[in-house]
Amino acid sequence: MGRPFRLGDEDRPDYASALDEVIASPQIQRLLERSGVPGDRLRVRGLAAVARVAHAADAEYRRYTALRRQARGGSRAAGASPLSGPGDQERPGAGVLAVLGVLTPVLAAVAAATFLVLGYGLRLAEALPALADTLVGVGWLSLGIAAATALVSVAALYRTAAKQAAADAVPDLPDASLSPALDRAREVWLGALRDRGIRPFLLRELAGAASPAPDAGDGGGSRFSSPAFAGPDFSGPGFEGSGTAPRPPAPGRP
Repeated sequence: MGRPFRLGDEDRPDYASALDEVIASPQIQRLLERSGVPGDRLRVRGLAAVARVAHAADAEYRRYTALRRQARGGSRAAGASPLSGPGDQERPGAGVLAVLGVLTPVLAAVAAATFLVLGYGLRLAEALPALADTLVGVGWLSLGIAAATALVSVAALYRTAAKQAAADAVPDLPDASLSPALDRAREVWLGALRDRGIRPFLLRELAGAASPAPDAGDGGGSRFSSPAFAGPDFSGPGFEGSGTAPRPPAPGRP
């Protein structure tokens, strides 16, 4: 058993446009003039019955939405790209590499500052010259590593931002190979919606509005609802002109 039919929110404007087209058709306009029903009231009834009316084109609508999901899925898959180029970021552990790319320059700069301060401090104190030279060399090496990793991190962040901006500029474009088929499926759905759903619904609504209402005297009990039968002067058939009703004869008298 298929799932219950529901028209998507993004397709309701198409439904409203198709409803307006059918209401504006010569056939419906003639019936509107003949029945005296306002067109806006008919439109409101058509919008209120969207689920029941659109169900008549269920098969065409499901094919259209399937093609649309396929087109959007293909576009999203083709437009997806790694944050910083192909490589390890596509695999589990990409977060660790990103953290290391940010922390390495900071740690290297801190180490360079520490080694340089200690090395130059020992030189000024003229103590342990061999250790001072080693600390100064390691400090400059750490400073070079910090500068190089900082440049790489800045370049990676710039590339990531550029790719993200390009992806946001064209979100969810349909696949070019599916666009003609998608347009045809949409037209087929709208045609079936107008011919099998909206037009028969409007014709039924107008036929019900044009049919004569049942006469009040034909209903059970309503034929006695005339004010002439409910006035205080009515006493019975044939006695309309008498002021008082005649007294019945006494029992036993002719």
